[in-house]
Parts: sequence; C-alpha cells; structure tokens
Amino acid sequence: QGCQDEVSGVQQNCQAEGLRESHHKITICGDTHGQYYDLLNIFELNGLPSLTNPYLFNGDFVDRGSFSVEVILTLFGFKLLYPDHFHLLRGNHETDNMNQMYGFEGEVKAKYTAQMFQLFSEVFQWLPLTLCINSKVLVMHGGLFSEDGVTLDDLKKIDRNRQPPDSGPMCDLLWSDPQPQNGRSISKRGVSCQFGPDVTQRFLEQNKLQYIIRSHEVKAEGYEITHSGKCITVFSAPNYCDQMGNKAAYIHLRGSDLKPEFHQFTAVPHPNVKPMVYANSLLQLGMM
Repeated sequence: QGCQDEVSGVQQNCQAEGLRESHHKITICGDTHGQYYDLLNIFELNGLPSLTNPYLFNGDFVDRGSFSVEVILTLFGFKLLYPDHFHLLRGNHETDNMNQMYGFEGEVKAKYTAQMFQLFSEVFQWLPLTLCINSKVLVMHGGLFSEDGVTLDDLKKIDRNRQPPDSGPMCDLLWSDPQPQNGRSISKRGVSCQFGPDVTQRFLEQNKLQYIIRSHEVKAEGYEITHSGKCITVFSAPNYCDQMGNKAAYIHLRGSDLKPEFHQFTAVPHPNVKPMVYANSLLQLGMM
C-alpha cells in the first residue's frame, strides 16, 4: 500500500506522522535535486536528524544536480538510522524515465554500475506517496487530483510499487500544480493537471484536513502560500541548477498548532561540477 502508519508500522501509501506533544516539531524540506552541499547546509542550519529532530524530505532528491548519488545515499542512511523519524516521499524524479533524461541514471553508471541504478529504481518504487501529520496536514510532492472525490482511503489503496501511470491519483500526487483561478486546467507540464482553490477547499473539507504542503516548483523565496493559506509550496534547492538565483526554504510544524514556520537559506559553494553533467546529451546542450 502507499502510506506508512507510524502507530501500526504497516507500510501504506499515505504515511502518518504524529506530533504527540505540543512542543514536538518536524522539519519539512522540498526538492533537493542532487545539490549535496546545500543539503549539508540544511543540516548545519537546522541540526542533524535525530529522534528529537525528525525530518520529511518531499521528493525529487535526484536529477539535474550532479551530486545526486551523494544526496540519496545520505538520505537513505538517515532513513535506516531513524526509520520512524526520517521520512522520504516519492517525487516525479524518482522514476526511470526522468532519471534517464535528467542525469541520475548516468551519474550512477559513472560512479557505480548499471546494476546499482536498477537497485535505486527498485527502492524508489517503494517510497510512500504522501504523509499525513496529526490527521490535519497532508504532504505530497505534486498536488491534488484531476477529479473530485478522492479520499485518504483511496490513497492508501494505490499500488505504488511501479513506475507511475500517465493519469490517475498516483500520477497527480507526483505531477500536478496549483493555479490561482478556480477549477482545473491542462498542465503546463503536459501531464496531470493544474487545480484551483475551490478544488483544494473541497478536498480538504471532504477529508477533514486543514491544508496541504507540496513541492515540485522552484519559488523565488523558497516557498509560496496560495489558495488562502490552504496550499503551501516548499522548495529546498537554492540557486537551482546554478542558474535561477532563488532562495530555498524548509518548514517547521509544531504539534501545538501546526502553524507553518518558514526558514529561508541561500546557496553555498560546491565543487566545480556543473549541473546536468550526467544528463541526456540533448538536454546538456540546452543548459549551455
């Protein structure tokens, strides 16, 4: 199934994280995209993961940045060390077709072997798709759905151990984006949809949630609040691809009120290996 329930330990599609005391907090990070030295800076600023300093990384750990292997091995190491206090959700870049185009497959083959990439691919297929915090805040990489009526129980029933389909709830969780106007429209990405504030409001009311947190889009300030505070985007790769000049951010949520606290940071130096070095050769030309 697609959600991990922390209480029962059953691996499902929609993980459940409980901030049981008012002073408990969790740190939520967005896309890191192979920017290893910026990942280390997050831990420098916010502390290493621990039993008292839990983290959630909301997908797109790899691709584009040329230190994706270092990022994913670090994140997997913390997941092994703190399985109930370090959470990883799947993004649209934890998929074979994206890894083939945007560099992770080439990077793994350059640093290890083709067999090693197949192992990463297998693990990516088991990553949960969503996490629900205190039954009030739902976190996913992309966003909401192409059709109304999707419930948390529906998410738990998703067969996630596969490459994502071209449509349906699994695709939407990885790919969709919010839009300012009501209703839905065709996605600028060519897959899934864009969803408006009315879509968000109906979903939250049906599932008795307060708001959603998602990632998937670079933001100049590292985060963005839309849909009257009901849809929050967080992006944690500063100066994305060494080109965008954006700040990055992470979010603190505390058990007392679940009010998001935003913390911004900027890029740090990294070794002189440019982004997209391991990407498909046609995409490399586009970066020049």
